[in-house]
Amino acid sequence: MTAPGRTFVVGDVHGERKALDRLLAQLLPRVGPADTLVFLGDYLDRGPDPRGVIERLRRLPRELTGKLVCLRGNHEDEWIASLDEPQTSFLLPPSNGCSTTYRSYVELDPDLTMSDDVFASFVEPATWMPREVAAWLRALPLWYEDAHAIYVHAGLDGDGARWKYPRDGATRPLLWIRDPDFFARYQGKPVVFGHTPVRDLPPEDDTRITPWRRGPLWGIDTGAGRGGVLTAIALPDGEVFHS
Repeated sequence: MTAPGRTFVVGDVHGERKALDRLLAQLLPRVGPADTLVFLGDYLDRGPDPRGVIERLRRLPRELTGKLVCLRGNHEDEWIASLDEPQTSFLLPPSNGCSTTYRSYVELDPDLTMSDDVFASFVEPATWMPREVAAWLRALPLWYEDAHAIYVHAGLDGDGARWKYPRDGATRPLLWIRDPDFFARYQGKPVVFGHTPVRDLPPEDDTRITPWRRGPLWGIDTGAGRGGVLTAIALPDGEVFHS
C-alpha cells in the first residue's frame, strides 16, 4: 500500500490576506501531488481583506498540484444563514468583525461611518455578496478526514470522555464547541481544529502564538485577525509554519 502524503493544515485566516500570501509562499512549493492542503474555516471578518482571502482560496486549485480542502467555519456558517435571513445577533457585535467583510465587498472606506441605508444593506448580504461567492460558501464541507487525522473547525459533538465521530454527531459543535472536557479528555484519532485561540486553551497563556497540543489534539488558531499570526502544521511530522 502506498504511504499517504503529507497534510498541511491552516488555521483561521479572518481576512488577513497578506498573512495568507506569506504562508502560502512557504507551503505551495512543499505541497506535492500526493499531499493535501486543508483550511479549517473562518476566512471572513475581522481582518482588512476578507474579499481578497476568498479570491485567493478560490484560485488555489489552479496553483496547487495536490488536493485542496476548504472547510466551513462558524463565521461562514453565519453568513450563509444570513443570505436567507439576517443573523443580526452575529453580524452586529463589533467583536465578530463582520463589517470588514461588507466593507471589502462594497469597497466602503474602512473609516467611514455607516449611514442608515448602508447599515440596512450590510445586514442583507444577498443584496451585495456575489452569487459565485455565496455558492462557494454554501458548498464548504464541515469536516474532513484522512489517514493522519480528523480536521474540523471547532471540535466534536459529545461530553465528558465520549466524543462522536463527525458523521454521527450534531452539526453545531463542529463549528462552535469550546468545551473544556474536549480539550482535556478527548482520546482517539488525532483531531486538528481552530476556532478557539491557542491563548485560551489550557493552561491559558495570553502570550502563546504557537500551536497547542495535548495528546491527539492540535489547536492552531494563533490569532490571525486579532493581532496574532496565521499558522499551519504539517502531518504526520508536525512541522510548523507561521506567516
